[in-house]
Amino acid sequence: MNTTPSRTSTTTPPAGTTDPADADTADTTAQDSTTGEATAKGAFAKDATGTPSDATDFATDSGDIAGRADDEDEDLEPDPFNDDEDLDDPFGEARHGVGTGAAAVVSAALGVVALTGAWTGRVAAERETLIGQIKTSGGGSAAQQISEIYGDAWHTTALVNGVFAVLALLVGVFVLVRPAFGAPSEKPQPTWVRAVALAGVALGVLGVLISAGMYFDLFVALPTAGTPAAG
Repeated sequence: MNTTPSRTSTTTPPAGTTDPADADTADTTAQDSTTGEATAKGAFAKDATGTPSDATDFATDSGDIAGRADDEDEDLEPDPFNDDEDLDDPFGEARHGVGTGAAAVVSAALGVVALTGAWTGRVAAERETLIGQIKTSGGGSAAQQISEIYGDAWHTTALVNGVFAVLALLVGVFVLVRPAFGAPSEKPQPTWVRAVALAGVALGVLGVLISAGMYFDLFVALPTAGTPAAG
């Protein structure tokens, strides 16, 4: 009977050798370390130089900024057809348009007055009638009474209407020829101003013709008194 206790023998590798499992672990660690360094270098290079997509985005943004700058410059250019953007005199064109428009309306109104008559013409005619009555109150022929009381009042009315017609004609012509004189304007005269001025000119010409016919008794002659019958 063997009373000697059994011993478990442990094999110790010889000096200078390495366990294969440890070798695999070491290789894996080395590869991981190498991969980490390469990744870090790549990230650093990417941050330093930038990717092509980043460069494209930067170029696109620069183009958009330049385009917006050009649009803003175009918006700042003055518009020759806008009254509010006159750099020399912002209110000059506006005043010019208001003045010519008002003159055109005045011309048309004067033409209407020349055709329909005004209270000034009635007052002047009544005055001439009164003067004629005073002159013929002491006696006078029938022809003299007709001329002094009726004829003078008729001619005075025609004269006053003719004055209004001439004023309408002159103001209308002034509005039409105004752009040809003075400082040149880049903005054309509004169409409605020319139309109203032409209406004033037409009414003025018609009023002058009618007034002239009334004054010289071309349309209606003065009445004549008949020769009294011999007794």
